[in-house]
Amino acid sequence: MIDKTHPDAASAVADVFDGATVLIGGFGEAGSPVELIHALIDQGAKDLTVVNNNTGSGEVGLAALIKAGRVAKMVCSYPRTANSTVFPELYRSGKIELELVPQGTLAERIRAGGAGIPAFYTPTSVGTPLEVGKEKRSFGDRDYVLEYGLTGDFALIKAKTADRLGNLVYNKTARNFSPVMAMAAATTIVQAGALVTPGGLDPEAVVTPGIFVDSVVLVPDPEHESVLVERGVSYP
Repeated sequence: MIDKTHPDAASAVADVFDGATVLIGGFGEAGSPVELIHALIDQGAKDLTVVNNNTGSGEVGLAALIKAGRVAKMVCSYPRTANSTVFPELYRSGKIELELVPQGTLAERIRAGGAGIPAFYTPTSVGTPLEVGKEKRSFGDRDYVLEYGLTGDFALIKAKTADRLGNLVYNKTARNFSPVMAMAAATTIVQAGALVTPGGLDPEAVVTPGIFVDSVVLVPDPEHESVLVERGVSYP
């Protein structure tokens, strides 16, 4: 059986290359793989396209990756939230690109990409600036726009528990985008709060099967964005 564990986050993200598209789990801080993101900052990959629900908080995690100048483009639903201070300034100064995607559309684009569905029609964004330049069709008495499936070179996600084969369970809503991102990425890297031997997970509870996971790193006491932001931490 394949042992997918890595000794540390640094070795797990070592192969992320310049210009890669990186899917990063998290809905706000829930499910955000802070340690993997910080390891990616240390690793040095640049000109990244990052797909996430938002643009991070404070100056840690995803926000720190953006502040370090490693992200060329963000694909997200909420580019500005209460604690997002890094991205707005860079965007206004023309130093980072933004592709704004409605949240449900973003989830479905990733799910479609992982399922091998190249494109789909949705009524979301019809009649808004987000439909500009997109193919439109009418079905019945309603208009729809064409959206394309979204895939990535890498996915960085956070699980509650994993086994060494890469089977994953999540902490409640911290699963958010992670299962579909694991399916949509060519290489999926996971930080897990606990690691068990094969057979140690109830197969009925497994959300992401190991076939979609390439690397697992044990992070038994992961950092939380909100705590770091409250303490005024800036990474590195």
